Amino acid sequence: MTPNAHFKARLVARQPLIGCFIKTPHPTVIEVLGAGPLDFLILDAEHAPFDRASIDACMLAARAVGCALLVRVPNADPSWVLNVLDCGAAGVVVPHVTSVAQAEELAASVHYGPGGRGIAGTTRAGEYSVRPLTEHRAMARDEVSLICQIEDREGVEKFNEIAAVADVDALFVGRADLTVSYDFDDFAAAEIAEICADILGAKDAATGLYCAPGENTQNWRDKGASFIVIGSDHSFLADGARALVATTQNDINTTGDKS
Repeated sequence: MTPNAHFKARLVARQPLIGCFIKTPHPTVIEVLGAGPLDFLILDAEHAPFDRASIDACMLAARAVGCALLVRVPNADPSWVLNVLDCGAAGVVVPHVTSVAQAEELAASVHYGPGGRGIAGTTRAGEYSVRPLTEHRAMARDEVSLICQIEDREGVEKFNEIAAVADVDALFVGRADLTVSYDFDDFAAAEIAEICADILGAKDAATGLYCAPGENTQNWRDKGASFIVIGSDHSFLADGARALVATTQNDINTTGDKS
């Protein structure tokens, strides 16, 4: 089973999964984090400067370390979906999904078939023609995950119907945009937490959300979240630097006390 297929099998089975966002468009970041204990990584092409070339390079690095690498695309345009899947992505995370019709269009765009994704066996996804085209088409359904972000009032009103769309594998709660959509300023507002809990309880798809590093995730798992995105390469760098300075300062203070 390929890393992408292994990820999807665990996702749809609602097994516990932990990953992080990648904000830096460089393959070395993928080599380092992809070889570690995380279950998956997500390139954030919505909010970070990823283009086709940088995504392709990161996918190559992911393949080298056997990491399932998804892409949060900037929008639902089928050309974006086609490009990242041809590069070998384990799936797409699509922001601002608000209707059943949009979810159905996305479901068609991630799979081969009438009105769906264009097929080419000469891509990384197709093993550069090493994998027969018929085999590639058959395997693709098990290797590509579709994750729809629910982060708008309209999406909240339709999340159960969106989850029930065939080939929608998971819902991802975008708490930040959801907070703004309901005109709150507090990411942790009780009203937002209640809405998140409702979405995480969707019955027809796996569910997950983003958590800040250090946040207690058990509460969200109790609500139904099976895959959780924690922090990013940027937050790891910043937190690591702060921890280093704090530890070093403590060492200095301790040494001073002993003297």
